[in-house]
Amino acid sequence: MKRILAVATLALSLAACDAAVLSGGSEDDALDIPEVADGDISQETMVDLTRELSSDEFEGRMPGTEGGRMTVDLLKTRFEEAGLEPGNNGSWVQDVPLVEITGSDFAPLSITGGDASGMAFEYGKDWVGVSYRETPRTRINDSELVFVGYGINAPERDWNDYEGLDMEGKTAVILVNDPDFDSEDLEGTFNGKAMTYYGRWTYKFEEAARQGAAAALIIHETEPASYGWNVVESSWSGPQAYPQRGEDAPAPTKMNGWIQNGVAEQIFEAAGKDLGELKDAAKKQGFKAVALGLDASTSFENESREYMSQNVIGILPGTKRPGEYVLHTAHWDHLGRCKPADDGDDICNGAVDNATGTAALVALAEAHAKAGAADRSLVFLAVTAEEQGLLGSSYYAQNPVFPLDQTVGGVNMDAFTIAGPSRDVTVVGPGKSQLDEFLEAALEADGRVATPNPSPEAGYYYRSDHFPFAKQGVPMLYIDGGEDLVEGGREAGEAVSKDYRDNRYHGPKDEFDENWDWSGVMADLQLYYRLGRMMAMSTSWPNWVEGDEFRSIRDESCAATNEGC
Repeated sequence: MKRILAVATLALSLAACDAAVLSGGSEDDALDIPEVADGDISQETMVDLTRELSSDEFEGRMPGTEGGRMTVDLLKTRFEEAGLEPGNNGSWVQDVPLVEITGSDFAPLSITGGDASGMAFEYGKDWVGVSYRETPRTRINDSELVFVGYGINAPERDWNDYEGLDMEGKTAVILVNDPDFDSEDLEGTFNGKAMTYYGRWTYKFEEAARQGAAAALIIHETEPASYGWNVVESSWSGPQAYPQRGEDAPAPTKMNGWIQNGVAEQIFEAAGKDLGELKDAAKKQGFKAVALGLDASTSFENESREYMSQNVIGILPGTKRPGEYVLHTAHWDHLGRCKPADDGDDICNGAVDNATGTAALVALAEAHAKAGAADRSLVFLAVTAEEQGLLGSSYYAQNPVFPLDQTVGGVNMDAFTIAGPSRDVTVVGPGKSQLDEFLEAALEADGRVATPNPSPEAGYYYRSDHFPFAKQGVPMLYIDGGEDLVEGGREAGEAVSKDYRDNRYHGPKDEFDENWDWSGVMADLQLYYRLGRMMAMSTSWPNWVEGDEFRSIRDESCAATNEGC
């Protein structure tokens, strides 16, 4: 799950960093940041392609479905018409091997022991769960519940919620986010208000599996999760896609799932424990896990199938340094058929998320082709299976078509804000790399400003397709539409974000609207065009700032080659 356009009020300490938002400079020589003229970007392309991709005919663009196949075919055609060349050794696609598991016939989540006699919780309303194992039936039988706080094992931070535990056969009950998410600033063991990767559900499930747990249940709360239970229910029900695992791959848990906070309160009360007190205790270094003296049981059927999805790749080869690459990424997939709305509509069309970003790849490709090839090669990568956990981008980052040590950097586009023009853009993860200097120059040329992410606790930097590239050392920018609207200011911008989050995000009502105001989107696209063109015409190799978590990875990558950075 990705950035949800959630709104939070910035702490005063964050709001004061106006001039420091873009602080990607370093001790290195000044970067070569060329001036770039506006691009000729087609609004018609944006409108028509967003409309088509989010139509009911594409059935929500779920990978492995007819709608997914239609999406890939459409993108191949539109990339070619835009003036790109096939990006994968003469092919437009990179195959991504996946397995899809669909659960059904869910038994209640039953809790026994202590004062829990007869306690059973309804699937969907109270809890959700999925299996990552290709097995006909998942059974969790009398699995001991253990509260493991935030479920973090971070030796470099002197933190281990699993210390001394044997989790074999047990179910880990885990808090969402990380221990200092409710801080007022960015200081703390886990970066204060800003979520670290340890706060992401992906990490928590991975760590529970490494600890040998039979199952893992995350306690959902809207504020630290940054999305409501409706998002959990829609995203974790129906078909779930995962990478195909090799024979030597570590085994996942039998079941990963979520429970409502109110359900957790009932369970802890039956165990004679106070959930609020344990939440407070879990925030402190040295927290010890607590066995609840209760057992959990449930079961469900699984239907599995292996299939191949595709990343779609086009390239505009460079004229002077064609072996140096600038990436543009967006995910083409969405959720397919999902929990029906009140009117019976069960297609999650994903118009904003992310038909807009997919259309933007084509519109930018057209504009760059019209301007003529740049010095460096421009790569346009539409990735699959983002909604299942960044699977397509992760596969490419681990199996790159273009060597990552020859990849200069890039930009990622995920769910454009449809709200009219804004005075600002939102920077997710500012101050991490020298790409901030390119962004600062592009914003100055466009007469706009940068605003720090108003919800650092939501961990947006770890929730979209730039992240797998960052993990491999490639500097990537992730920016979003601003909320200081020309008409209505921040109040209006926040209202638009809240309306989308509450009523459309990951639901059947994220649909195309003929009355949308595209002026803000086109302004954001101009910024993306300028950023890509600047990087492609530059001679510099931007790096992560000294001390950033990805700096050493990039440095090692660059030291091992004579070809790129």
